[in-house]
Amino acid sequence: MNIRAKAKKLPLTSGVYLMKDAKGKVIYVGKAVCLRKRVQSYFRKAKTYSKTDALVENIADIDCILTHSEAEALILEASLIKKYHPKYNIDLRDDKSYPYIEITGEEFPQVFVVRPREKKKGSRYYGQYVESKLIREALTIIRKIFPFCTCDPMPKKACLDYHIGLCDAPCVGNVSKTNYARNIRHVRMILEGKKDQLYRQLQKEMEGFAQKRKFEEAAKVRDQIRAIGALYSGTQDINYFKETEQLQRALELPKRPEKIEAFDISNIMGQQSVGSMVSFLNGSPDKRNYRKFKIKDVEGIDDFAMMAEVIRRRYLRLKKEGLLFPDLIVIDGGKGQLSAACAELKSLEIETPIISLAKKEEEIFMPRRRKSIVLPKDSLALQLLQRIRDEAHRFAVAYHKKLRSKEFIDG
Repeated sequence: MNIRAKAKKLPLTSGVYLMKDAKGKVIYVGKAVCLRKRVQSYFRKAKTYSKTDALVENIADIDCILTHSEAEALILEASLIKKYHPKYNIDLRDDKSYPYIEITGEEFPQVFVVRPREKKKGSRYYGQYVESKLIREALTIIRKIFPFCTCDPMPKKACLDYHIGLCDAPCVGNVSKTNYARNIRHVRMILEGKKDQLYRQLQKEMEGFAQKRKFEEAAKVRDQIRAIGALYSGTQDINYFKETEQLQRALELPKRPEKIEAFDISNIMGQQSVGSMVSFLNGSPDKRNYRKFKIKDVEGIDDFAMMAEVIRRRYLRLKKEGLLFPDLIVIDGGKGQLSAACAELKSLEIETPIISLAKKEEEIFMPRRRKSIVLPKDSLALQLLQRIRDEAHRFAVAYHKKLRSKEFIDG
């Protein structure tokens, strides 16, 4: 594919882009709030020849890694620059001094944002970071999860940071060397882009505390896992963790449903029938994974058969392409729609948990369960399901109206 054409097809989401030369070598790494717009900007003609033009002349391919927030993209960008040492990340910079994050080598390491003239022996440096304001904001969020000291020299009494939860006060012996080192190790893992490894390590810690019946320590680690998810999803609100945890308990799911896909059907008297699928990740819309379906195999009014068609098309494709399945499937409707969807999943030998949500009484139906589940109106789990169901309905109706409008104009 032509490199400019490929740039036009990049997603409209935050992430990191890697530009490669004809030999496949990474020559530039950058981050963007919107990948498509940022990468396309490189190919606009400038009035005078610049260093950017020299970069563009050598681009043979572009890869991208999607992220859920600009903060995550910033951290990932720095770790990839350190990994690949791309030529043009150095050449395109002016003489301005860009900041690093320094983690010192003391017994209780301190963490700073610095512009070092020379690097100190024993310290570790992460960066460079082009946007100092954003990296300071990201570091503040990280510090709320894993407190660390920024005092130089170490004070003789606990400072304000201790009282607002940003430091465990090693200066007065309030934290052991082992526990403080744990925090610093986890900060390094975030800065090095080792998100999945960090999640696994924390999950293991939490389970270990729970087995030893140290429930207070287990709860603290659980909150850290939630907060890291908030950092990577671009929000500091952890309500969606509570929502999905409630949903897991209410539906007796094998795991907390981080990725949920929901389906709805829209038609008027069987005309211009369409289906929609929306995707939610950690309680927030994942719009790049929304899908539309124009009903092909069903004539007349048969919502059950239409739902079956949409489910079949969606998950047959995922199965053929070897893509990841959601943690939970939500169907708009009652027992009939659920039964039709379940039959399709069974024929495809797919065992993903599935439920339906009926609008009238907001009843939740599950396979092989005679009675419906009715959650309290103020239940966070119910509110999450309603939000997802309503978004699927909105998306289906918008697509249906678009087709009707087109039919009216063409007719």
